[in-house]
Amino acid sequence: MPNRTRKFLVVADESPEARTALYFAARRAVKTGAKVTVLAAYEPSDFNHWIGVAETAKRESEAAAETLLESMAEDVEAVTGERPELLLREGERSQVLSELLCEDPEISLLILGASRSSEGPGPLVSALARGKGLFSERNVPVTVVPGDMPCEEIDALT
Repeated sequence: MPNRTRKFLVVADESPEARTALYFAARRAVKTGAKVTVLAAYEPSDFNHWIGVAETAKRESEAAAETLLESMAEDVEAVTGERPELLLREGERSQVLSELLCEDPEISLLILGASRSSEGPGPLVSALARGKGLFSERNVPVTVVPGDMPCEEIDALT
């Protein structure tokens, strides 16, 4: 079997639990020699009536996702000393994630942060728990990190 780079994938969003998952991924990557990959997805605009408005909305969504990715890259670099792989895709988050998992055989672990909100653990963790649509052709192990887990506890685990 050829020697492949193992990647730990984290899905970027503005939630605190995404940052917790990112920290966990970075710490595990340092200990295991894996690389961190961060995926940000932005959804296309529903403005079909005015093309100019739709293009502006798309550019703004893309710029916000790029800013988020850069911020998360800095967090990973602070832990690992290396720049993570950053992926920016247009589309619905769970669909983009499913497609990426099929495309990239080097992704060996998906790391998600679970919200402690009364509204549920978050859309991806909920979809995973229901068995809906995260994996189609290729199964990947998933680590779900409690979103409010302190860094000290993560450090003790990794």
